[in-house]
Amino acid sequence: MQISLRKLQSRVFWFDFRLILVFSAIVMLTSCKQKTAQSNTKQTAAADYMQAAANPEYLHRTVKNYTDIIISDLFSPPVSSRNYTYASIAAYEVLRNLKPGYASLKGQLKDFPDIPAVPQGQTICFPVAGIQAYYATGKKFIFSEPDWTDKEETILKEMKALGIPQDVYDHSIAYGNAVADAIKTWADGDNYKETRSMPKHTTNYKEGHWRPTPPDYNEALEPNWYKMRSFVFDSTNMVECEPHIPFSKNTKSTFWDNASEVMSIGNQLKPEQRDIAIFWDDNPVVTMHSGHAIYDNKKMTPGGHWLNVVRIASEKAKVDMLTASEAYMYVSLGLYEAFRGCWLAKHKSDLIRPESYINQYIDPKWKPLLQTPPFPEHSSGHSTISAASAEICTYIFGDNFAYTDNTEEEYGNGTRSFTSFYQAALEASLSRVYGGIHYRHGCDSGNRHGLKIGKFILDNVKTRPSAVGMK
Repeated sequence: MQISLRKLQSRVFWFDFRLILVFSAIVMLTSCKQKTAQSNTKQTAAADYMQAAANPEYLHRTVKNYTDIIISDLFSPPVSSRNYTYASIAAYEVLRNLKPGYASLKGQLKDFPDIPAVPQGQTICFPVAGIQAYYATGKKFIFSEPDWTDKEETILKEMKALGIPQDVYDHSIAYGNAVADAIKTWADGDNYKETRSMPKHTTNYKEGHWRPTPPDYNEALEPNWYKMRSFVFDSTNMVECEPHIPFSKNTKSTFWDNASEVMSIGNQLKPEQRDIAIFWDDNPVVTMHSGHAIYDNKKMTPGGHWLNVVRIASEKAKVDMLTASEAYMYVSLGLYEAFRGCWLAKHKSDLIRPESYINQYIDPKWKPLLQTPPFPEHSSGHSTISAASAEICTYIFGDNFAYTDNTEEEYGNGTRSFTSFYQAALEASLSRVYGGIHYRHGCDSGNRHGLKIGKFILDNVKTRPSAVGMK
């Protein structure tokens, strides 16, 4: 059968057209698969660098870097607590975006500012932004800015090398700086500048009142610290320390008994008691005298010690970066409020230190193991901040959390192991009696005061709907 030329041409056309359609479909399908594969590759890469950047060790190193700077810059324990708190809050406000449901501190802390919203249309690597927020905020409160900047650049360079795209990195740094700016502006209103020019402590040398102690007889440290803005307390809900026992020179009085106990323990120190006293000394600046030469022996601060405990517990519990940030924020807040509350008690009571009492009324040649810090006796600052920290750490990591504290290892003071944070806090409190710088009643009062402060913070500052204990 013969086919006309027109019909043949028509059949050839439709065959070619169908061939083109099939080829086009194959090309489109291949292109879609390639695009999907590329998209999946990008998503996988993003997930990889996001996950890698969320390594909590970056945060632990950052906090340790800050502790080293604080020690180097000779900040006092109360002032150090301020530095830590603002930097930790800045980091938390960024890192809370890592998981849904975490609350801002807006409306929970006094005068808390509006935190910049996460920019729409931008990919933010929150771990990078959180670390940047900590460094940018922390820089406001220190003197050694070049050293701090070097530490900042080292960590951020490591994080950038995880494969973070340049635009994502830039957006993340910018967001971290924006949050830091809000926190730093908020910090300007906390009364710190005003306390720098307030009247100093007046030493009256009346019986029972504090007076400067050896070896340098320095004036009282931070006498107006309790006038700093509180984050959580006001005149209606302030948790105050119990009063000290009545001062007395009577050899049958409770006060005499407290002083005699300090002297007796100091005269017969057991090796374990000596180790405990030195381990928990945490006096950031001990003045050393060698002939006519005087120099400062820089050591760990009380706040830095407990924040290192947070690192130890975080690593043992294997918590993520957000939970670690949460813990640093809570404990820093507890340190700050504990110092405020304790300093109110100290300058309200203005009580004589054991060293002064013993030298004046019992033995003029007696010396304590530790150097007496320059501020009134009641109550024990280390007891207060340790109890507050223990209460908060127990909330975060659970009760009966056993750990080994290696904070003092770099200072040649070994390690100590504890079955709970409360046990550690009690030992820190007792260390002040062993060291000869506090009466037992001042330590016990501080311990009870700190527990109340820690509990109040946990009851009134919420990051999640429920507790986060690792029980």
